[in-house]
Amino acid sequence: MVSTSPRPSNLARLPRWISHWLGYRASPAPKRPGYIIWIWSFIGAFGGLSILQAIFGQSHYFIQRNVPSIVASYGASAVLCYGAIEAPLAQPRALMGGHFISALTGVCITKLFGLLPTEQRLDQLRWLAGSLSSATAIVLMQMTSTTHPPAGATALIAAVDPEIYVMGWYYLPVVLLSSTIVLVSALIVNNIQRRYPVFWFAPSPPAVAPTVVKSEPPTLAGERDASINDVEKGIVGTLASAD
Repeated sequence: MVSTSPRPSNLARLPRWISHWLGYRASPAPKRPGYIIWIWSFIGAFGGLSILQAIFGQSHYFIQRNVPSIVASYGASAVLCYGAIEAPLAQPRALMGGHFISALTGVCITKLFGLLPTEQRLDQLRWLAGSLSSATAIVLMQMTSTTHPPAGATALIAAVDPEIYVMGWYYLPVVLLSSTIVLVSALIVNNIQRRYPVFWFAPSPPAVAPTVVKSEPPTLAGERDASINDVEKGIVGTLASAD
C-alpha cells in the first residue's frame, strides 16, 4: 500500500524553539501581506550586509590580511536570501555550495593562469581567466544542484579583482565565513514572520495522490444489470423459437 502523505522532516524531532528557527513548520505558514515581506526584506538585507562589513572591515585580523570589507557578490545574494526566500536558488545548499564551489573554481583557474611567464601576460589574459572561471563554476553548480546566480560573480572576481586576486587560497575561508553569516542572519530574520528555508538539501517529494475509483449509484447499477438480463433472455428465446 502506497502512503499518500509526505515523509516527515527530521527537524520535527527537535524541540519547537529550535526547529522553528531552522524553517520547520507543523502546518503551512500563513500568507503575509506585501508590506510585511518588504519590511523584513529590508531589515534582513541591511542587517546581514552590515554584519559582513563590520566583521571584515573593522576587524584587525582581516584588515592585516588585506581582506576587503565585503565580497561584492553577496550584495546579490542578499536579494535572494532576504527578499526571495522561497526560491530554490536561495536555499542553504545553493548559498553555501554555490559560493564555495565558485570561489574554489576561480582560485584554481587563476592560479593556473598565474603560471604564465610574466605578470604583464597575466594581466592581458585576465579577461579569459575570469570568463573561464565563471563559465566553469556555472556547470559545476548545475552538476551538484547548488546553482546560486550571485556565485557566478564570486568565481569571476577571483580573477579580475586585484584585491581578491592577491588573497589567493585565503579567499576560500573568507567566502565560507561570509556565506555562513548570511545564512545565520537569514535564519533569524526570515523566521520571525516568514519561513526559511523551504528545504535544506533537497525539496520534499510531493505526496502521492490516492487513486479514486468512481462507483455507480446502486439504482443505476441495478437497472443496468436488469437490462442485460432482459437482452440475454430475448436472445435465448429467439434461438429456442428458431429450433
